[in-house]
Amino acid sequence: MNRFALSTIVGALAGAAVAVQFVGPLGAQEKAPVRTTYENLDLFGDAFERIRSAYVEPVDETKLIEAAINGMLTSLDPHSGYLPPSDFDDMRVQTRGEFGGLGIEVTMENGFVKVVSPIDDTPAARAGLQAGDFITHIDGESVLGMNLNEAVDKMRGPVGSEIRITVVREGVEDPFDVTLVRETIKIRAARARTIGDVVVVRVTTFNEQTHEQMKESLEAEIAKAGGIGAISGIVLDLRNNPGGLLSQAVAVADAFLERGEIVSTRGRDPRDGERYNATPGDLAQGLPMVVLVNGGSASASEIVAGALQDHRRAVLIGAKTFGKGSVQTIMPLQGGGALRITTARYYTPSGRSIQALGIEPDILVEERRLTGAETERPIRSEAELRGRLESSLTEEERRQFEAERKRLEETARLRAEDLQLAYALDMLHGLAVLRADR
Repeated sequence: MNRFALSTIVGALAGAAVAVQFVGPLGAQEKAPVRTTYENLDLFGDAFERIRSAYVEPVDETKLIEAAINGMLTSLDPHSGYLPPSDFDDMRVQTRGEFGGLGIEVTMENGFVKVVSPIDDTPAARAGLQAGDFITHIDGESVLGMNLNEAVDKMRGPVGSEIRITVVREGVEDPFDVTLVRETIKIRAARARTIGDVVVVRVTTFNEQTHEQMKESLEAEIAKAGGIGAISGIVLDLRNNPGGLLSQAVAVADAFLERGEIVSTRGRDPRDGERYNATPGDLAQGLPMVVLVNGGSASASEIVAGALQDHRRAVLIGAKTFGKGSVQTIMPLQGGGALRITTARYYTPSGRSIQALGIEPDILVEERRLTGAETERPIRSEAELRGRLESSLTEEERRQFEAERKRLEETARLRAEDLQLAYALDMLHGLAVLRADR
């Protein structure tokens, strides 16, 4: 459940003059005594009072306290932080599926903003931002020295306003600028379409609407196809899905499992651990499944993928996932703000913690676009030879042959656009053939 530095000192270079005034005490003990918690709090109070009274300009005491709280949290891990009242309100709006911004899920790594995933049909996705991109500047200002909340605040702004970000991408020699226009982001968490006799369910995020939208769209496609008997398999596309609500991840995994554990969480106190189990009922009614994942599949996406993989309910195809195996809890505070704090690690049904490791797909298919040369096929065949024998197919067999050829040609065209999805369709077709032969 989530929702995701280098500082410089002017003049602190070799040979530069630095003006410093020391105000006692100057004496340093050889070994500092161990302070109690209350003594440390007194230390904090002393530092706060000195900053408030001695800083060169008047300070906003509320902002100073909030910065101190955020500093405590960001020192723990990249996903913990303080949410001021405005950010807390924004986060609650986001989980309902509508918010303003660029449509990008980010975290901090090595002092820079790292793209976890762009969200489908948003300014970030249309501009071509990719999982793994690093954002180094926002409107010309370096993000070094900013914390994640500060960077996110700078990327927010009035709907319709422009923002320029500088991106560093692996495999691209030089940084490049991308200009985007902020929009009101209305997320359709799940949608489905039918390709041949396979239903492809695309889940873009895990908000409060995800399970219901997925269920409705899947059932609608099955009904449109003429019932479950007309469908040979299901593809669940979790690529570039940055995660979201744990409860929705559990609900989506449960939709395709009849029984067994979905995920367990373990915190600091073993007594606080929880296990989430599947309930009877499978939306796909036992049809073969493929789950598509990549480096932008994170958190809640990894919970779903891990559960379906461990239960042998689906074949995972794609690339290794992001590797966020921690759970954040939102704790409201007085004044309208909240703490976002990591409280547990989650484990797949087989006991795997994927924190910083990710989930390896069953079949590795890297994302790439095929060139024209790779998609070309030889055109010579028996049918082109003069004096050939004619086919002895019946009319019904000929119709079946033409339908199969059309399916194969559509899949071949898809390989040039989306190799991973084309591979998934081929996999499900093969499984359907095996099932029919039994």
